[in-house]
Amino acid sequence: MRKLMEQAAQMQSQLMAAQEEMASKEFEGTAGGGVVKAVVSGGGDLRSVTIDPSVIDPADPEMLGDLVVAAVNQANKTAKDAGQDQMGGIAGGLDLGGLLG
Repeated sequence: MRKLMEQAAQMQSQLMAAQEEMASKEFEGTAGGGVVKAVVSGGGDLRSVTIDPSVIDPADPEMLGDLVVAAVNQANKTAKDAGQDQMGGIAGGLDLGGLLG
């Protein structure tokens, strides 16, 4: 039981370090073949949106809005996937000693 508690404490420390590392990373998403680019932090903050002027059509503002949403969603998905990969590697190292089966 003591070994399990030590492993849990170590895993908690690793998770906190991984969360800090993820928050400092940036992830990019694009839409429309790259005419709209969004950058988000690993913590989910939107850092920037870059729009190629060629895609700005005053007669169709909805299309530009859709491209921005798609780019931000792609960047957030990339960040989420990276976080799951990183956290999965940490949790995968926990030896439960047969407690779950």
